[in-house]
Amino acid sequence: MWFFRRMLRVPWTARKTNEEVLKETETTSSLMNRIRRRQAKFVGQIMRRDGLENLITTGRMEGKKSRGRQREKMLDGVTSWMGTKRVTDALSETWDRESWKDMIANAKGQGT
Repeated sequence: MWFFRRMLRVPWTARKTNEEVLKETETTSSLMNRIRRRQAKFVGQIMRRDGLENLITTGRMEGKKSRGRQREKMLDGVTSWMGTKRVTDALSETWDRESWKDMIANAKGQGT
């Protein structure tokens, strides 16, 4: 944000919000895109390993499910953001690092 303020030469005494500066530069905040990209990178690292994290993330743990509405899984959020139809398609794509990086770079951000 500071670089937009610097480009527009907004003094620190001016009472402009960050949203006003973004409107002047005609850009949007990309915080959610940054978060989703980092989540996707993390999921890619976990899926390439065989460990406890992989078991938990894919939901292959034994035991009873808790009562009530199930929480949204990290995989569901990443697949909706990347635009893939099924979780299994995204999981099979993690083994090829180059294609996974391309998917992350070209993700449209459809999900919330």
